[in-house]
Amino acid sequence: MISPKFFVESLGSMQMDFFTGVPDSLLKNICAYITDHFAADRNIIAANEGAAVGLAAGYYLATGKIPVVYMQNSGLGNTVNPLMSLTDKEVYNIPSLFLIGWRGEPGVKDEPQHIKQGKVTLPLLEAMGIKYTVLSQDEKEFLSQLSHAASYMDETREPFAFVIQKGTFEEYKLRRNEDTILPLKRETAIQLIASSLANDNVVVSTTGMISRELFEYRASVSMGHERDFLTVGSMGHASQIALGIALEKKNRRIYCFDGDGATLMHMGSLAITGSLHPANYVHIVFNNGAHDSVGGQPTVAFDVDLCKIAQACGYEIALSVSDSESLRETLERMKQMRGPILLEVKVRKGAREDLGRPTTTPVQNKEAFMLFLDSE
Repeated sequence: MISPKFFVESLGSMQMDFFTGVPDSLLKNICAYITDHFAADRNIIAANEGAAVGLAAGYYLATGKIPVVYMQNSGLGNTVNPLMSLTDKEVYNIPSLFLIGWRGEPGVKDEPQHIKQGKVTLPLLEAMGIKYTVLSQDEKEFLSQLSHAASYMDETREPFAFVIQKGTFEEYKLRRNEDTILPLKRETAIQLIASSLANDNVVVSTTGMISRELFEYRASVSMGHERDFLTVGSMGHASQIALGIALEKKNRRIYCFDGDGATLMHMGSLAITGSLHPANYVHIVFNNGAHDSVGGQPTVAFDVDLCKIAQACGYEIALSVSDSESLRETLERMKQMRGPILLEVKVRKGAREDLGRPTTTPVQNKEAFMLFLDSE
């Protein structure tokens, strides 16, 4: 295994000391070390991976130095456009060092949403013409790989990628604790909201802890899961899945259970929802100011006013709560309101260590959900 300190200092010895990207569970130790040792303008947690490529390109244009871009392999899709039409050698020929967590690596057990991406990660890099190597877990061999990557980028001005397997880095715990102390746990908020819904209401929940906590709540009260579409992958798109349903099922109230990182990732979707004025649409953003599922790296969601943004995008109503009593009162009032509604629920970071995962497959979830939607 590689020490995060050794890894980052080795990059620094080659003047690679600007970082941007979206955190990943396989990279959480590296991301935590960088967060603790670099100022916010030297480690920018981007809205999405494509935006990180843009930030990196701007840094290179201003300095001539090679930036470092980190992400989970599921984020490669967000990078295709800027990689092909901005940094490619046939366009502007701009280098970056990519650190890509290899979720769903063939032969390694993983969640279903990662399997396909794991299979196509290397072929996708090859199709885009991006040189890569699977990062060694031996520090001496890593130095050789880094030297080769640096020489390649210096000579060609093209990107280079380190594909990173599970268990590559030694553990490092985030020390820079900037938590906002809030009284409400996300799991408690999810339970309060889910228990207040009518029998024919529908929930589309985002990837990560939110879907897992919703699934466990339904199981704890002996309910089925047919009311919920658990968006286990495709981060940032749950709100538009919910919108597509709301537009076609106007006699149902459709709830999107979203996260702050997911909302920020594709914030333009708020404008599309607002412009279409779906009266049956309720967008609930559980805001803990962090990418909680992949190491707790911070988002900027506590620094922006999500309610004002939603209202500017055309939402009829936007509300914010941060405690159980206010949440209960607001949920009761919302029953009489027309959508689109945005409800920001500010919650503290963290989840139960024994939190389980859905026991149904994505296809089983989809089929049960569609049957429920059709049972009018």
